[in-house]
Amino acid sequence: MRQMARDYYADLGVDRAASTEDIKRAFRRLARDSHPDANPGDPDAEARFRRVAEAYEVLSDPGRRNAYDRGETIDLTDLFAGMGGLDDLIRSVFGDGGFFGSAPRTMRGRDVLVAVDVDLSVAAFGGDTEVRFQAHVTCDVCGGQGSAPGTSAVTCPTCGGSGSVRVARRGLLGTMMSVAACSTCSGQGTVVTDPCKNCHGLGAVAGEHSVRVEIPAGVPSGTRLRLTGRGESAGRRGGPGDLHVEVRIRSHPDFEREGDDLLYLLRVGIAEAALGVKVDVPLLEGGSEKLEVPPGTQPGTVFRLPGLGTAHLGRRGRGDLRVYTEVEVPTNLSVEEEESLRAFAQLRGESPQKASRRRRR
Repeated sequence: MRQMARDYYADLGVDRAASTEDIKRAFRRLARDSHPDANPGDPDAEARFRRVAEAYEVLSDPGRRNAYDRGETIDLTDLFAGMGGLDDLIRSVFGDGGFFGSAPRTMRGRDVLVAVDVDLSVAAFGGDTEVRFQAHVTCDVCGGQGSAPGTSAVTCPTCGGSGSVRVARRGLLGTMMSVAACSTCSGQGTVVTDPCKNCHGLGAVAGEHSVRVEIPAGVPSGTRLRLTGRGESAGRRGGPGDLHVEVRIRSHPDFEREGDDLLYLLRVGIAEAALGVKVDVPLLEGGSEKLEVPPGTQPGTVFRLPGLGTAHLGRRGRGDLRVYTEVEVPTNLSVEEEESLRAFAQLRGESPQKASRRRRR
């Protein structure tokens, strides 16, 4: 029996008011970092791991923790007694798979990223589109099983169908167990004795995928949509990967997008800007909206039409349609237009330059 002078709370990086769950989380993190198998060639790894394991064993037990907090003597003689002492501790914290967790039974197919160009109207109000890409698809001869038609895979003789094997490792800390994928069946639990000639036992072959993708209303350009299980097939090795679709929005001849607002450039003549005019402003979804341009409207004036922009992503409502006014200055005036404009300038007290000789003719 001996009284430990070490600060177990400091060893785990927790304060004295830490809960049982806080202590367990701290040990899980430190155990992964200090475990000898995670630090090959480091002679001090086992000592660091034993230090945090000892701290956890004391502080995770209410009786030992209370005695430690009171400064009493703690009996550490049988703390890790038995061949499976540390192994039992690791399983109690990390589960039956031990420190490294259970070996993966299956693999996943490759995730695929595809870019798709959509019209502004689809991005604004939603719709669907088709994407095509080259990747492995499930073999249609064996149905992804990898075995020739009329045959089937057999149970792996090495792991008995579990797909994993337990491996014992001896060290200064005693015997520690870890779990590894079975090398015979690569973690599948079964082996193919008569492989499919089309896919050579893989259950997947190169091919083309065609997927319909729903574009949500209001999606911004550059958004990536994730379609779980629609990526590359892994065949008999496991489930398919995911499909990631990057949405790119085509430019529109009439509208620009700014957030959830749409921008439209309205061109009016000098007389229309001065005297006022009623115009039909086109809408992205089709149709038009009446807009009254008041007399004296200046170039750059912005009119806001509420609720006529793009849909808000994931919620109700729409942005606005902002109409920017551009006053067009006429060119190539006829003789009559120039005379009328000069008469107007005279009334306004303006002094435009004189007509050229060519115009006088």
